[in-house]
Amino acid sequence: MQDKIALEEHLSTRENGQYWDDSGEAARNGQAYMAEVARRLLDVDDRIEAMDRAGVAVSVLSLTSPGVQGITDPQVAATVARHTNDTIHDTFVHRHPSRFAFFATVAVQDPHAGAVELQRAVTELGAKGALVNGYTDLPDGGVRYLDHPSCEPFWDMAAELGVPVYLHPREPHPGSRGIYEGYESLVGSAWGFGHETATHAVRLMLSGLFDRRPGLQVVLGHLGEALPFLLPRLEHRLHKQREGTGLGSAKRTVTEYFTSNIVLTTSGHFDTKALAYTISTIGSDRVLFSTDYPYETMDEAASWFDSAPLNRNDAARIGRLNAADLLRIPTA
Repeated sequence: MQDKIALEEHLSTRENGQYWDDSGEAARNGQAYMAEVARRLLDVDDRIEAMDRAGVAVSVLSLTSPGVQGITDPQVAATVARHTNDTIHDTFVHRHPSRFAFFATVAVQDPHAGAVELQRAVTELGAKGALVNGYTDLPDGGVRYLDHPSCEPFWDMAAELGVPVYLHPREPHPGSRGIYEGYESLVGSAWGFGHETATHAVRLMLSGLFDRRPGLQVVLGHLGEALPFLLPRLEHRLHKQREGTGLGSAKRTVTEYFTSNIVLTTSGHFDTKALAYTISTIGSDRVLFSTDYPYETMDEAASWFDSAPLNRNDAARIGRLNAADLLRIPTA
């Protein structure tokens, strides 16, 4: 299929590289693999060539994990976020406006400042929404998840602008990695990403966020971080435990939130049976093609998707039309 839109497509910047120590990732994932990823995160020409081979018309770019979420100083994080958005716009989108769009980098260490930067990035630079890499590190050593009441100004701005927020993974907090001891390669994308991000998404659903802003859309990658499979048991047990702690804010079931406020992408999860089950759970109008470049290759992602046994309408929706509608990208 030609003219696909992909929307979990990562990059880095020279400035981000000053704050991102990838030695741990290289040890867990392999030195050669991470060296090639690091090179491609900064490259423009190779990315366009890969898009052409894979039939990807538009890549929606975002700063790689953990990005500004890993910067503990709120002022530094806000400055890096602003510089990142300007760099992505100037280096990629402005030079290749028909091929690239982007999600804004936002520092929610200070949610008010994050809201202001989201507004600037959307209204002045043309950002299609925001991408947040999981929890945010705080100056006192703690972390903040996006369901925290202090994040309300950020969510208010996203709702006011009518743009989605991509909840992208980051590695579990070091304090919760005991279960991975001796199996450190599981900390990241192989396993820890999914567990961490699925739990974060459930927090959002139980927090009342989508009751206060029913039109808000949150995007999850990797076919929903296993949530399509896990939701029936989650909902069943939550009903049994409905008088338990922390369950009083949500007015609807998790399935209702999942099927009306959550959108999924195929990024990095190229399995046809999983795709079929996901479609049966959430519908083909809420699934979007993505590749997870450069952590995955566009060739592999496109080859899998283009050969998947989808009818023409579903392939068109997932491959292009759903993303065009969500992100207001012209299709002609």
